[in-house]
Amino acid sequence: MSGPDFTTSFRVAQGPEVVFAAITTPRAWWSGQHEGNPARLGETFTYRYEDLHYSRQQVSELVPGKRVAWRVLESVLNYVDDRSEWTGTTIAFDIARKGAGTEIVFTHVGLKPNVECFDTCSDSWTALIQGSLKELIETGRTELPELAAPAA
Repeated sequence: MSGPDFTTSFRVAQGPEVVFAAITTPRAWWSGQHEGNPARLGETFTYRYEDLHYSRQQVSELVPGKRVAWRVLESVLNYVDDRSEWTGTTIAFDIARKGAGTEIVFTHVGLKPNVECFDTCSDSWTALIQGSLKELIETGRTELPELAAPAA
């Protein structure tokens, strides 16, 4: 069963511009090492978390106040058999004004229940999106969480 792509969403009182600015600054909400510019269309940036995760993304969509998408060009997940599971997937944020606030829908296109890292990755994404990203948007600051440890 391949199932749907992993998705999670939340609403905040802040406007789409604040949301967009926070999303395009992943260093502020995504634990790990970052290199490159995730706020410029076509640019590539890398993410590394200890010796467990490395990925290189390209900013494939950047519509201020509406959408951010990163295409994963390369990935190395050192805790699963298929270490390149994320390669070819897309990490997307859809932003929409809802009344006086904004709704954020996060989708990792290609991260499906049949993918080996689904449980660990979806737990980590939930902590990051529902936790530190939401906190950054709401308060302007965040305390980066420890990511979920992969199952042995």
